[in-house]
Amino acid sequence: MSRSIFRRKSVSKILADVASGFSDSEHPGTASQLEKALNVKDLTLMGIAAVVGAGIFSTIGEASFQGGPGVSILFVITAITCGFSALCYAEFASRIPVAGSAYTYAYASFGELIAWIIGWDLLMEYAIGNIAVAISWSEYFVNLLEGFKVHMPTYLTMDYFSAFTAHEKIQQLTAGGHVADITERMRIAASAWATAPGSGNIKFIANIPALAIVFVITYLVYIGIRETKKATNAMVYLKVAIVIAVIVIGFFYVTPANWHPFLPNGFSGVMKGVSGVFFAYIGFDAISTTAEECNNPQRDLPRGMIYSLIICTVLYILIALVLTGMVNYKDLQVGDPLAYVFAKVGLKNISYVISISAVIATASVLLIFQLGQPRIWMSMSRDGLLPKAFSRIHPKFHTPSFATIVTGFVVAIPALFLNLTEVTNLTSIGTLFAFVLVCGGVLLLPREAAVKGKFHLPYINSQWIVPTLFIVGAYFFRHNIVNLFSGDNLHQKFPYFLFILLSATLTVLAFIKKLSLIPVLGLVSCFYLMAELEYESWIRFLGWLIIGLVIYFTYGYKHSVLGKPENAHLKR
Repeated sequence: MSRSIFRRKSVSKILADVASGFSDSEHPGTASQLEKALNVKDLTLMGIAAVVGAGIFSTIGEASFQGGPGVSILFVITAITCGFSALCYAEFASRIPVAGSAYTYAYASFGELIAWIIGWDLLMEYAIGNIAVAISWSEYFVNLLEGFKVHMPTYLTMDYFSAFTAHEKIQQLTAGGHVADITERMRIAASAWATAPGSGNIKFIANIPALAIVFVITYLVYIGIRETKKATNAMVYLKVAIVIAVIVIGFFYVTPANWHPFLPNGFSGVMKGVSGVFFAYIGFDAISTTAEECNNPQRDLPRGMIYSLIICTVLYILIALVLTGMVNYKDLQVGDPLAYVFAKVGLKNISYVISISAVIATASVLLIFQLGQPRIWMSMSRDGLLPKAFSRIHPKFHTPSFATIVTGFVVAIPALFLNLTEVTNLTSIGTLFAFVLVCGGVLLLPREAAVKGKFHLPYINSQWIVPTLFIVGAYFFRHNIVNLFSGDNLHQKFPYFLFILLSATLTVLAFIKKLSLIPVLGLVSCFYLMAELEYESWIRFLGWLIIGLVIYFTYGYKHSVLGKPENAHLKR
């Protein structure tokens, strides 16, 4: 029995397990396997379904407020970063066409401990991401009901913390004579506190629409991949048609003067929108969890990820230009920016159409994330790192039944009580961490010759390119580097210090070992975006990882299938 926490599972073993009916670790060898039903078109549409959602309909407003019209540059930067990661995901998907996404890839390249960490990270990414999407869906759904003169009590449409905070803030502003600083959003949240049943600080305030949509989506994912595919495709066609219509109509109301200055808060202002913009891209990697439900995963998965990323990037850039061209960027710090700008120019009917589209769009994102997370649970359970029940396959629906139900509760209950701001940053840092490990994992894979019908990541020698980029980057960011060692709150600069250290180390390795360029660029660019996130997000993220490590060493390490004596020959 190998006692190493870095024991690795060979690619041949991973593929053999699935081929031999290992899908259901509670009932190995049975016919209970995932159903193959997806082609490249389905995967592309799933990618678009996952990406065009809460980001384009909500967080893009905050990002535009911070960066002005120049936020379109950030979409390009983020797309390139995601593109490097997508290519690395595609390489792994081609070699290991198995459910589990980055978790399975890390098991083959880094070993069990890192695989656990990335699996635990993915659980946080999908769960927290879906909580954010459910909250965003609830906002648009309530707005849509308002358009039809249906009014839900405010205490049933938001979280307790937001209502309590707004109540306290209004009291402070009123007492200080700053009534003009009270926003409409603040008044709505405070009214929820004032009208909620209960007494004192004990009141019933919960986001019921968020709970309801999670249960509906979870049921749809539970009953089968074919049903999920049909619902996803229909929603994508509709929402993309509406987004294109919004872009076309919006351009007729663009005032070019609103694009000047293009970078009102400089490049640093643009980078403040990293969390919101990156959140808008989260999701294209989720389709890699469906590898065992693809007809030809080694060909179609890479194409689906890359096609969806390109389509979404074009839509995002155009939407950003339309938003900042229709109104001044200073007016875009709202929860529903697309509906807001059309109402602002007098097109209220179109704002209602956008609300309908937003409800559909965010529901489709929820659908893909709820599809992805149970398959991560399932893969970890197969390897013994989680209880066997999580890899149970439903005999009729051919879905990971128990894991899907657990996922529903894990997302639905917190969605009742959390707010959007708290969860967006945590989702972004979790996703970026996954991307960093996937890019790093590709560097550890042995180089293979291209095989017909399979995606192959092109090898570009980074020996001279990376050192040149490092020197150029060090020159342009020299002031940031110098400031790392001066000023107050030096601990908050630690992530940026880690980025410099990682970049220098990779530069040396690239020169000595002639590493492949694309994974190196993906690793560095993703870690840079991580360094730009708030220090508090790092602390919360590390806290989540510590909880995961406790679970691994108290359960996963002891029950690992790979750690059993009879499987000693399967490690490498």
